[in-house]
Amino acid sequence: MRLIFIDRNESSRANFYPLSYSRPIWDLRCGIRSLAEKIIARLGVSDIACFVPDTMAEAYRQKTSWPVNDLSSLCGDELFIVDGRVKAEGLPKTAQSGSEVTTDSEGNVLYARVDPSQAATLAQDDIDAFLSSAGRTLSRSERSVATWNYTWDLILANAEEIRRDFASLGRQGIEGVVEEPNALRGSRNDIYIAPGALVHPMVVIDAEHGPVYIEQGVQIHPFSRIEGPCYIGAKSIVLGAKCREGNSIGPMCRIGGEVEESILQGYSNKYHDGFLGHAYVGEWVNLGALTTNSDLKNDYTTVSVMLDGKHAIDTGSTKVGSLIGDHTKTSIGTFLNTGACIGAMAVLMATGKPLPKFIPSFGWYVEGVVTKGFGRTSLYKTAEAAMSRRGCQWTGADRAMWDAVFELTAPARNEAVRRGRIAMSK
Repeated sequence: MRLIFIDRNESSRANFYPLSYSRPIWDLRCGIRSLAEKIIARLGVSDIACFVPDTMAEAYRQKTSWPVNDLSSLCGDELFIVDGRVKAEGLPKTAQSGSEVTTDSEGNVLYARVDPSQAATLAQDDIDAFLSSAGRTLSRSERSVATWNYTWDLILANAEEIRRDFASLGRQGIEGVVEEPNALRGSRNDIYIAPGALVHPMVVIDAEHGPVYIEQGVQIHPFSRIEGPCYIGAKSIVLGAKCREGNSIGPMCRIGGEVEESILQGYSNKYHDGFLGHAYVGEWVNLGALTTNSDLKNDYTTVSVMLDGKHAIDTGSTKVGSLIGDHTKTSIGTFLNTGACIGAMAVLMATGKPLPKFIPSFGWYVEGVVTKGFGRTSLYKTAEAAMSRRGCQWTGADRAMWDAVFELTAPARNEAVRRGRIAMSK
């Protein structure tokens, strides 16, 4: 059986902006694993291919060993097709015979099982035609398939997903180094410290209310407190931080200050004091000293988010912080509003008060208005420098992908710049 991940529908992808500008939805984190890793573990398959938006295909090939946008992967084997939004627990654990399909309310394929003979009868012009014909012709499945619908769904489910992933991975105990004196609270069965991890003296790891999973190469410096449920990815460094419950920290991050119920995709810095709560932070983000987000309104009503800068979406939750896209930078003392949506490749300068709830991608927020700043070439140079500091390379494929994102986000950015010019002229 071959597993085919799909993430081609732009209307559903838009619900995960700004994080989905530069990655397929299945690469987003929730708990210890990515959404893709959960599905793979559920199905137990190793033959995998994927279809992503054409604009990110070449850049994604640099990150995966899977065939990307290769139509030949649709031939020769039973196919198990899954939209990256699908929750793993709704999928069957074992292979079944026969073809079937489940679609969403708009007719987009969420899950399909296609035998080789049936696959040969479907349209082969491109993946979108293949999926469309599968949705029309395959037998309807009676299986109910739940999906992740917005980025804040991942944030709000993160603590429970850490518990679920910890139990399914089945790892526990201390294989790394924990220096004395230390305080390990709760059951040792709820703590896993991988080989090569180093916990310095004067660190509290509190698993009383949930498991703590620490990957290889992690360093936790003195006077840090790690509260479970918590996941810390490979080679990340925690610098005297208060890691409250519900955090998932991806690889090679730098964490200081206070962080609560947040997800950091990886390779990002929150090195200094400041509060980050109920947030999702992309890759290559740098949060300047004392950068702080609000995750609770003063009147305790539910938080709304504007993913496009125009239409507010009620999250249904009283606790939602910031959504921050890749390569965004904040100055010292930046205050982010409750439910803020900060685009990718943005530069934010503090104003002494909370910033607007929407900052467009590639926008430079300076002196209280969005400007074009020094342009995208300057941002690309910064991205190249930041990536080289972690041993990663900025490539032509990366630039091409971000050029496409620049064009995609131009309408919202141009409108914000226009309003900024009007404000400055008064």
